[in-house]
Amino acid sequence: MRRTLAALFSSLVTCISATPKHAGNSTISNPILPGFHPDPSCIFVPEWDNTFFCASSSFNAFPGIPIHASKDLQTWKLIGHVLNRPEQLPKLAETNRSTSGIWAPTIRYNKGTFWLVTTLVDDDLPQTDFSRWTNVIFKGKDPFNPASWSNAVHFNFTGYDTSPYWDKDGKVYITGAHAWQVSPGIHQAEANLDTGEIGEWTNIWNGTGGLAPEGPHIYYKDGYYYLIAAEGGTGLEHMVTMARSKSIHGPYEANPSNPVLTNANTTSYFQTVGHADLFQDAEGNWWGVALSTRSGPEYLYYPMGRETVMTAVTWPKGAYPIWTPVSGEVSVWETPDAHGEVKGAGPVITEGDDIDFAPGSSLPAHFTYWRFPIPDSFTVSPPGHPNTLRLKPSVLNLTALNGNYAGPTGQTFVGRRQQDTLFTYSVNLDFSPSVQEEEAGVTVFLTQNHHLDIGVVMLPANSSTSAFPGTNRTTTTSTELIPHIRFRGISYIPVPDPVIVPLPTAWTNSTLRLEIKASNMTHYSFSVGPADALSETQTILYASNAAVSWGFTGTLLGIYCTSNGGPGKTEAYFSKWRYTGQGQYRS
Repeated sequence: MRRTLAALFSSLVTCISATPKHAGNSTISNPILPGFHPDPSCIFVPEWDNTFFCASSSFNAFPGIPIHASKDLQTWKLIGHVLNRPEQLPKLAETNRSTSGIWAPTIRYNKGTFWLVTTLVDDDLPQTDFSRWTNVIFKGKDPFNPASWSNAVHFNFTGYDTSPYWDKDGKVYITGAHAWQVSPGIHQAEANLDTGEIGEWTNIWNGTGGLAPEGPHIYYKDGYYYLIAAEGGTGLEHMVTMARSKSIHGPYEANPSNPVLTNANTTSYFQTVGHADLFQDAEGNWWGVALSTRSGPEYLYYPMGRETVMTAVTWPKGAYPIWTPVSGEVSVWETPDAHGEVKGAGPVITEGDDIDFAPGSSLPAHFTYWRFPIPDSFTVSPPGHPNTLRLKPSVLNLTALNGNYAGPTGQTFVGRRQQDTLFTYSVNLDFSPSVQEEEAGVTVFLTQNHHLDIGVVMLPANSSTSAFPGTNRTTTTSTELIPHIRFRGISYIPVPDPVIVPLPTAWTNSTLRLEIKASNMTHYSFSVGPADALSETQTILYASNAAVSWGFTGTLLGIYCTSNGGPGKTEAYFSKWRYTGQGQYRS
């Protein structure tokens, strides 16, 4: 009965959380960071022109740990990446499995310095192997300048989701989640962030009984240390719980109204809500961010994976904070007035792409590789090919070594996040393969184990599974090599059978236009046609996005070039890169 009454009171307070003193209440649209942006951590820094900064997980993507900034909590701009040079954390090149890489960064600001504490995970190693968990600290004076971020300082912790806290007596602590097979719960130690020296780790809270207590942060308010955590795993049972103590060392007593935030056991389109952080604005209003998937309780179609959502939080004096439930449109405090634009290298997150790879330009800041790229494999406007991006083929294709690791030769792939439920992505391709299995094309890429690709590939003439309607290509022998259009996918979830179509003779040696489109919330279409005659474009097939709705990350839309393990060296030239968002589903 006590728990029921507490939950009812919490719901009533939530309904009236926008009080009269916050006149002109606003509505925000979720997600605030659409697409692959899980495990958000956000801060407000008045010293930096009243700017909000949010960091998110990047797993095996590089550049890693994207930082977005905003003045009004509604317009978010990519300003850079904390992990932007291989020498900062060379081990990212070696992490195995598609769920490895950077987990759960925490961004904080203290006395003129930005701090970023996170974990590099190698999921191929046993839970008890210390080398599985590489916990690191980055610091920087200017988050708008990638060179400002330091190399990683390592510290010893057999766990993940580490977060720093500066106590009022000047001591600094790191809180983290201990590997659940070892000692499940939230652990803490005193730390020197400059050197990585760490004290003795102690267990300060075991959570409320949910699976895998993780994602901890500490806040001090009204004489209490408040500890926030995520529980229930990362799926449909994900939730946010809290505890508090008069001492930073504990004991921590659980909030009787836990969980403070979850969409578990609801029909909401926004599911898996958890892994949260709290911050205030200049007016003292509290805000919360968390991750969520737009999947509904069916949990089948969510190719953008775990995204960042935001909501208003009421935090009465001496009491626990009360979170407004997460949905597509949330009534919140009056959002701050934006004074001046946020500067930075990347785009506003709602912008599309209209990129022509002009001579003298660089790849845009939001372009993303899978682990470290081979720089020589990507050249903007090479001699004789202005306004193109040249890709040199990697021996390995997008699946690479057993779907987990690319090795030192890398994978020639670059993409951008899918950030809209409905979109059209297209690019021109000039490619003249001559060796069997040379291939270049476009892909919906989630991980090395989950991707859907369509491209031009050189194959024997008898390889076809179908043909373009109304087109012919005459061949003389089955051993003759001719270019084909090939679709193939890989996933733990069933994917369509490969489609192999001879390239029409009239299209040979022509620039092709490759297109991927999401015209509904469950399927992609894959189309090919001559770039100078778009009316001839043919849709090769439709494929369910369930095949790339899995795991911890979200889909990237991009281009690739590979010899598929063969001796081919033919380069591909891509141009007129376009991405147009055409709608967000929020319910």
